[in-house]
Amino acid sequence: MAERGPLCVGIDPHPALLQRWGLADDAAGLERFSLTVLDAVASLAAAVKPQVALYERHGSAGMAVLERVLAASAEAGVLSIADAKRGDIGSTMAAYADAWLRDGSALAADSVTLSPYLGFESLRPALDLAAEAGRGVFVLALTSNPEGASVQHVGGADSVARRIVRAAAVENQRYLVDQGAGDLGYVGLVVGATVGSALADLDLDLAAVRGPILAPGLGAQGATAADLRRTFGSAYGQVLGTSSRDILGAGPGLRELRDAAQRTLDELRGA
Repeated sequence: MAERGPLCVGIDPHPALLQRWGLADDAAGLERFSLTVLDAVASLAAAVKPQVALYERHGSAGMAVLERVLAASAEAGVLSIADAKRGDIGSTMAAYADAWLRDGSALAADSVTLSPYLGFESLRPALDLAAEAGRGVFVLALTSNPEGASVQHVGGADSVARRIVRAAAVENQRYLVDQGAGDLGYVGLVVGATVGSALADLDLDLAAVRGPILAPGLGAQGATAADLRRTFGSAYGQVLGTSSRDILGAGPGLRELRDAAQRTLDELRGA
């Protein structure tokens, strides 16, 4: 983020986008789409975020494409965020961690999204392995879907979202004691770009987390770079603004994809 700016590009091969690009809704179309996006934005974005579900729907062939995309991201020097939203307990959570965070795993990404709603501590296998392997996690904290409030806002002054934010801050403190003031920990949070006043309403101190904030919803979902600055305030420097459809819709041409990514990046830098 310091070197390239705060842009994450979602690689979301929705069937409608594949069709718009003139590609078949199969593993070959999936690979062509994904690697084209990667080729276009790898030099501009701090990270790319493949949506795992859109590869899973193609079965083993789709997951093989995802493996190639993650490997190609590493070769291109752009960070990868596997948007898998995994969350479970015990040995099952350990297996998820092993798949997405272990060195040598075919699915190893630089970071993975996690769901904490079986309890933040249920994520311990992934938290520990990420720290050990020098990777990262992004924990769902405050999502912008209407249904999210029925869980995340519960508790008033001690809301579920606030507890997740606080737990992430404590986790990062364990590893940032000897680091500089501007360094970010390996535990990030997912906070929707369109949550509006919810951060203030729930009294969430994201700056204190000292971790990156993955903010999906930029562009097609309605949020602008200026909205991000207003919403996140003093934590804006931690925000990784995420755009998917707004950039992907410019394809399939490489130049058009690059131009769309560059415009979004310029807006994030100048907001």
